Amino acid sequence: MEIDKLTPRDPRVQHFKAAIRGKTYGYLLAEPSGPPIDTIILVHGFPDFSFGWRYQIPHLHSLGYKIIAPDALGYATTDAPEERAAYTTTSVADDIAELARHVVGPDTKVIVGGHDMGGQTAWQVAAAHPQLVKAVFSVCTPVLHVSDTYSPLEDMIAAGKWTHFGYQLQFKGPDVEERIQGADKIRQFLNAMYGGTTPDGEHGISLTSGAKLDILPQLGQTPLLSEAELDYYVENYMLRAAPQMRGPLNYYRVQDLDWADGLARKQAGVTIDMPALFIGAAADGAVPPSLADGMGKIVRNVKIDQVQAGHWALWQAPAAINKKLETWLIDVVQKI
Repeated sequence: MEIDKLTPRDPRVQHFKAAIRGKTYGYLLAEPSGPPIDTIILVHGFPDFSFGWRYQIPHLHSLGYKIIAPDALGYATTDAPEERAAYTTTSVADDIAELARHVVGPDTKVIVGGHDMGGQTAWQVAAAHPQLVKAVFSVCTPVLHVSDTYSPLEDMIAAGKWTHFGYQLQFKGPDVEERIQGADKIRQFLNAMYGGTTPDGEHGISLTSGAKLDILPQLGQTPLLSEAELDYYVENYMLRAAPQMRGPLNYYRVQDLDWADGLARKQAGVTIDMPALFIGAAADGAVPPSLADGMGKIVRNVKIDQVQAGHWALWQAPAAINKKLETWLIDVVQKI
């Protein structure tokens, strides 16, 4: 059965911009025909933009929810400031909270959801703005334990730990930003990120080393995006002058700042107490579901679930994701 999804420039959503904490944010808005049950704000991750929720927005909208899907800081129609600190999870979460208040008003609670780095943002919105958040969910990204001392990722990988995060060393460095510029290169990089392979089956991305920049032109098209959808991604990346990847890559360059913020929350005993849902992806090599072990100590009212998919679970298993979200919304959130 084919799943309904947004198409590029789909008339079912409106495009807006808003001034948020000194930055301009672009976002999609889908309004139900009657009074909304609640408002859901959906935060994407790397290297996505609001269109990444194309399989979820129509379904959640059909259930009677108002949907807000922003382009995250650094992406598409949203500003990409130069300063590194703007991309910390804390700062971006404060932006998302302010955007929610801008759209729904200061006294209305929202449901916040995220995928990949957007999941990390969603958890922080819930932690820092509990008076705003009615419920929170994340696909693929759990709340991670924060150590008492900072260990750079470089040192961890050199010691044989977290080797599946090796790609992040490339992303935080200069190579991708410098070499992936212009429409053709952006298209090749996104195609690799989303599963494009060479004729003999070699993937364009390695979790341990990053993008295989020299073979990107050899990759066949990813099965996860149509040609028109990939064109739309490139079009939105090209709204910004070169280097187009700087903003998105900056999220990988704030790990020390994120750790300091996380330690402060840990020392303050911050917990997330509203209803929460974590959906892991069984075949996610980048963020395996086992990373969710122990997150219940911080997220006190969490349901942990799983789908049979990889990291791009929103597109690989849209029916399963939509069903799990619907069930949780009806059985848990609507009963608050």
